[in-house]
Amino acid sequence: MSIKDQLDSARRVINLEITKVTLNSSLIKNGGCASCHILFKLIETLSLNESDATDLLSEVLYQDPQLNERFIEMVEKIHMKDRLMGVRFSIKSREAKDRYIDANIKNTISELSTEIKNYGAEIALRKLLLSLISVQLAQNIGVDHHAAIEELYYYMKKNEDISTLIFEFINKICKINNGNYS
Repeated sequence: MSIKDQLDSARRVINLEITKVTLNSSLIKNGGCASCHILFKLIETLSLNESDATDLLSEVLYQDPQLNERFIEMVEKIHMKDRLMGVRFSIKSREAKDRYIDANIKNTISELSTEIKNYGAEIALRKLLLSLISVQLAQNIGVDHHAAIEELYYYMKKNEDISTLIFEFINKICKINNGNYS
């Protein structure tokens, strides 16, 4: 399959799934992620691995601004309008909350350690920085983290200066680590 054919197939899958999810948000299981649903539908339909599907999703949305807008609207609908995601956590016992938080901390550290080992510290630093930015964005505008991530990536796609700024900041951090911050 040519790249153009693959992009066209992906565009059709993404468009169809956005339409389905927008009309019936129950397609996204409780606590599920709307953008992950689209990603996994691409994996399933086009027989891709997760990395290739992620790249393809990003490329299709980048090339098709109207589809990208629909994608963002779908994510906002699911994660901001249709859900009260924090309610389930808030009614747990303190011990259950603590176990959940403890497991998440250990899992995150394990994942970052693996990424540093496999891809280098710069990738982990980028991930940490983007996570911090998206968390602050979520807090400041009052949305859940998934929606904030989608808004952040949408903004970054339109503003390449931000990617350059992030790259330069990470390089400065790496220089600090070597004693050369300027």
